[in-house]
Amino acid sequence: MNLLPVEIKVNIEGDVGAALSALDGSHSSVTTRRIWFAEDVDGVTEGRLPLLDGGVIVRFRIGGGPDDLTVKLRPCTQEQLVGRFSAPFDVEPVTYKIEEDWSGSRRTLAASLVHDHPPGVLSDTVAPGADPAKPIDAVQDQFLHACAPTVQFGGLVALGPILSTKVDDVALDDLEVDLEVWSAAGLELLEASIRVKPKDGDDAEELTARAERKQRKLEDAVRGLGVALSEHPDSKTHRFLIALAEARRG
Repeated sequence: MNLLPVEIKVNIEGDVGAALSALDGSHSSVTTRRIWFAEDVDGVTEGRLPLLDGGVIVRFRIGGGPDDLTVKLRPCTQEQLVGRFSAPFDVEPVTYKIEEDWSGSRRTLAASLVHDHPPGVLSDTVAPGADPAKPIDAVQDQFLHACAPTVQFGGLVALGPILSTKVDDVALDDLEVDLEVWSAAGLELLEASIRVKPKDGDDAEELTARAERKQRKLEDAVRGLGVALSEHPDSKTHRFLIALAEARRG
């Protein structure tokens, strides 16, 4: 497999509004979306998250432009990504990406298949009583069966909405940083992220070393503005799915 892009993230909690103001000094334009995740309905009822625990994420993003449905494997291994899913591809309206996902000392491989839809098309899918599996297309279904064959898919339920407020390409030192706030179920987090792409002539060691330098630079730039980084070990997605599942159970 060729060298992969690296997405580097830091999470911030506490006074998220003040942190966003400190980081986005230019008051860039904001995109607001609503996000849902699908999970196994029986598992949620029993206090479990079977899809997430199996490394499968099914995400709906609605508003602020085209809707999209993403099916992602994270964490995964290169050995899982078989057949046509061993390399990225982009055939509109479907985009398949493979990248490394770094947060603190956690480094994982992530593969995601995104299907764009016209604005508003997915709203009915996440409504109470609807079947969130219905818009999963044939390519996404093939991806799941080929690359995550041990994960069982029964009835699904949509957990959400999470209110997402996103600001892209914020200048922070010499970095271009994407900022995104998630709010739902009494939980609010701000994520700051950058992407490091392979350059011509890179080998794996050079790419890793450059990504590590960028990671330190991002963490130092955030702290340099008086913003503390979250020390919580779980990912943003994991924390929100737990909170949304608990809220659904009441």
